[in-house]
Amino acid sequence: MVKPHVVCIPYMAQGHVTPMLRVAKLLHFKGFHVTFVNSEFNHQRLLNSRGSDSLRDLPDFRFETIPDGLPPPADVNATQDIPSLCISTRDTCYEPFKKLLTKLNDSGEVPPVNCIVADASLSTFTLKVAKEFGIPEVILWTTSFCGFAGYFHYRYLAENGLFHSK
Repeated sequence: MVKPHVVCIPYMAQGHVTPMLRVAKLLHFKGFHVTFVNSEFNHQRLLNSRGSDSLRDLPDFRFETIPDGLPPPADVNATQDIPSLCISTRDTCYEPFKKLLTKLNDSGEVPPVNCIVADASLSTFTLKVAKEFGIPEVILWTTSFCGFAGYFHYRYLAENGLFHSK
């Protein structure tokens, strides 16, 4: 029997990578073949922080990268400029992600991709690729409970003048 193959792709900032990696590990534990897609920049940061052996591929859990479209920062330990990253991922990640899925499906080394779990912040290009490949996509919002509570109470906070909304 061929394992289901899920591609997990977080938004390319640390607060999004960690929760998506946890989801990927849970799916792997439940029997999925997992491909975890990270930006080249964040993949290198993970290797630097956890050691070169920490991201070694298992037979059914592998790491792949795509470029985020930004030039390398002067300080490799610095967080990338988030507004620039938002624009860059929206404008440049569609083609590399599509090529990666094609490569995975054509490799013969892994089962065909039959599901994408993507960060909600990347849905501008991941949903388009999922539709083109005819596979379902699950959108994951990787916010913390504190962040969720802030989003949940946004209207109340704005209506009560606790911050100015546009």
